[in-house]
Amino acid sequence: MYAIIETGGKQYKVSEGDIIFVEKLEAEEGSEYTFDKVLAVSGNDGLVVGTPTVAGATVTANVVKNGLGKKIYVMKYKPKKNEKKKIGHRQPYTKVQIGSIKA
Repeated sequence: MYAIIETGGKQYKVSEGDIIFVEKLEAEEGSEYTFDKVLAVSGNDGLVVGTPTVAGATVTANVVKNGLGKKIYVMKYKPKKNEKKKIGHRQPYTKVQIGSIKA
């Protein structure tokens, strides 16, 4: 059984027991989080696709960790102006483990 969920403007295909990294959620470590935007659910009775979401379907997950990703460097440069700027960015994420899928 798998489901397709939407969170943080991205879509993820998840099954029970999967560990995924999503955009930062407002949830504490060790708490349970419920994804309401379920776009499709596949199970024993076939594939159910929502318009745009499946009514009554939820995916529950346990929040494992909140953290920051690897640092990415960006250079800004203007020719002939002696202007250079190095900027670093670390994207926040939430690591979740999928618990159950309810259709």
